[in-house]
Amino acid sequence: VTEAAYEHWHRMLFARFLAENNLLMYEDGVTPLAIQDCFDLAEEETGDSSNGWQYAANYAAKMLPQIFRIDSPVFAIDLPPNHQKQLEQLLANLADETFQAQDSLGWVYQFWQTKKKDAVNKSEVKIGADELPAVTQLFTEPYMVSFLLDNTLGAWWVSNYPDKPKPVPLEYLRTLDDGTPAAGRFDAWPKNLSELKVLDPSCGSGHFLVEAFLMLVPMRMAVENLSASEAVDAVLNENIYGLELDQRCVELAAFALALTAWRYPDAGGYRPLPELHLACSGLGINTKKEEWLALAEGEQALEGALDQLYGLFKQAPVLGSLIDPNNVKSDLFTADYTQVIPQFQKLLKNNTFENLEAGIVAQGMAKAAKLLSVQYHWVITNVPYLSSVKQSDKLK
Repeated sequence: VTEAAYEHWHRMLFARFLAENNLLMYEDGVTPLAIQDCFDLAEEETGDSSNGWQYAANYAAKMLPQIFRIDSPVFAIDLPPNHQKQLEQLLANLADETFQAQDSLGWVYQFWQTKKKDAVNKSEVKIGADELPAVTQLFTEPYMVSFLLDNTLGAWWVSNYPDKPKPVPLEYLRTLDDGTPAAGRFDAWPKNLSELKVLDPSCGSGHFLVEAFLMLVPMRMAVENLSASEAVDAVLNENIYGLELDQRCVELAAFALALTAWRYPDAGGYRPLPELHLACSGLGINTKKEEWLALAEGEQALEGALDQLYGLFKQAPVLGSLIDPNNVKSDLFTADYTQVIPQFQKLLKNNTFENLEAGIVAQGMAKAAKLLSVQYHWVITNVPYLSSVKQSDKLK
């Protein structure tokens, strides 16, 4: 019940975020819709204007295929009318400014987790898979994010382009008396920003990734002579990576990045974006091994990959980004493995999996495994601190 309600709420919340930014698109992909337009369309097409939020949510879901599955059985279920009205009233009462702020999604999620976090802390149980997301999801204050970014990426910029104007304010950059960045020059990083790989291994709602994106786009425009839209695509395609234990946070991070990309000045507004390099590293396998391997449908390479994924992700809900892909055969994560992901996608597209839900989980794990195996130059995060006395034995 909770999962189904959350999915419905999520679509409605994202729909209003999009609408307030003139980014909720009609089926033609070019006509922006206000929420009232969705009520008008519902009245026009069904004779029932009360379905307006449902219309808005459907448009949002189509725009965000990496977040919402159009064919999800959850959306075939209608919420009870009294609950639906409560949710609509909650959304309608939110101030317009909420939907313009960069960090509101992160605060929303932390507030949503507060009740469970307090309950877990009071229970004094050892923290395992069920409790981990609630007690470690802490939103990072904007000044902390800026301080860390300014003294890493900002330090690299002033070291490599001392004579160029700074494309972004580096308010928190600290320098020594001779002007050298206090954090160092980051000489081991690539000289070309197109090669720089940035990972947040516990990305939460995407705060670090969004702010890194907002620095990298103008920097790449300045040195590579790219237009805003070209730079947006390049940064999403080549620079930004995120992993997260909590699937809901992955969805928030994906939405935050997409919204920021669409809102970026002179980048063209809404348009299809490159696939985002974000994945949930905490997906659990809830099927027997023989049923799991049957997903391969006789494809030998696929069965081998599924076998290794089964072992690798057995403890994923507890370990998340601590999963070490070096514990399995290296060929899973090289050329062979990149061929396996399209096979998953093809089978899902053709809907040939007998167990569709397990197939979708397998594809998500495949993406997470791929990201875990990549070498990154810059890993930046707010570490989800949890004292050892609170950790379960498996987590320790």
